[in-house]
Amino acid sequence: MHISLTPMLEESVKCKVQSGLYNNASEVIREALRGYLKKEQENEWVKREAAIGFAQMEAGAVTRVTSEAQFKALVRART
Repeated sequence: MHISLTPMLEESVKCKVQSGLYNNASEVIREALRGYLKKEQENEWVKREAAIGFAQMEAGAVTRVTSEAQFKALVRART
């Protein structure tokens, strides 16, 4: 596989390798891609949870809080 990077990204990859943290550019790219995929999974989870919360709000299943202390107490009670 061959990829093209902008000059700025290419320089960033070279700096990472020169730092000694990575043996080669492929390691840098693999780690970056793993990080991207993890973030993508986390974003999907947030979207699902937000949709659930919105549906609960629309159904009137909400608890109003007016302070951080109330919020923390509510979270503790549910865990």
